[in-house]
Amino acid sequence: MATVTFDKATRVYPGSTKPAVDALDIEIADGEFLVLVGPSGCGKSTSLRMLAGLEDVNGGAIRIGDRDVTHLPPKDRDIAMVFQNYALYPHMTVADNMGFALKIAGVNKAEIRQKVEEAAKILDLTEYLDRKPKALSGGQRQRVAMGRAIVREPQVFLMDEPLSNLDAKLRVSTRTQIASLQRRLGITTVYVTHDQVEALTMGDRVAVLKDGLLQQVDTPRNMYDKPANLFVAGFIGSPAMNLIEVPIADGGVKFGNSVVPVQRDALSAATDKTVTVGVRPEHFDVAGPDSDLGVAVTVNVVEELGSDAFVYGTAQIGGEAKDLVVRVGGREVPEKGSQLHVVPRSGETHVFSTSTGARLSD
Repeated sequence: MATVTFDKATRVYPGSTKPAVDALDIEIADGEFLVLVGPSGCGKSTSLRMLAGLEDVNGGAIRIGDRDVTHLPPKDRDIAMVFQNYALYPHMTVADNMGFALKIAGVNKAEIRQKVEEAAKILDLTEYLDRKPKALSGGQRQRVAMGRAIVREPQVFLMDEPLSNLDAKLRVSTRTQIASLQRRLGITTVYVTHDQVEALTMGDRVAVLKDGLLQQVDTPRNMYDKPANLFVAGFIGSPAMNLIEVPIADGGVKFGNSVVPVQRDALSAATDKTVTVGVRPEHFDVAGPDSDLGVAVTVNVVEELGSDAFVYGTAQIGGEAKDLVVRVGGREVPEKGSQLHVVPRSGETHVFSTSTGARLSD
């Protein structure tokens, strides 16, 4: 197994002046599962392809273990890649697909068969070894692609949105399988996705990219609890964090008819007359119907999920209509068109600079 290091790795595509990946700096520990996440065009797949040797590195370096692989061809990097579209040979059986790389490498037939059968057992594919890919479901094909990577026993797994072709239910079960499989095998894994729920549920650490720049790399819990800037705050979490520009008041911030206390250090670090406060949907307290605390939210849509519900509404804050999302209990669902009074829970707010977007609160 091995560590992976992006050392200010940069990729500029021919004909462009702006880097697709700009001085990416990440250290990935031996056996770690790191997820690269971000919106389309942020550079996550380019970063993975640079590590695979499928894209040139125009600046900086990439190391696997203590080897500098920046300019090595893919076959010399000791990596295995799992793609979004499976890339299976349609005329070969599952067993032949899984063992093909070993056959090319000159491994004897008995050893190939042993490794393929071991991988098939891990992936619950034993009964499908003699079938062709067309006789398999999408989830089974993806497991075959995983098996092909496993039998090679690489130092690093690279996965490029491997679940995006699966239906919603299968994605949930397959992501659990991949995460538990990786922990069992202990192989360093770099996984690319645009789905932040996937990122939070699978990764030991998550790296968020935007416009080729690394925004934050941290554990899923720390990223959820302490996003480094407004972009990460709005991107991580489903539904997204509510981000509201509010004036600074004595002892806190003015939120409708209430002053919500926030850390004094955060306010003293602010350079504007306002700050942007982030509140997760689950961190609003709903005041009684006769209360005039906080802000009044007019209910537009309610998503009922059984155990709880999400209220999507509109509130007047600072003379402007703002969209807010509030989580309520599944038994306390308000009527569409009714009003709720909500107040951010003290100690559960996030404070960001309105002008720079940087986090101000601890």
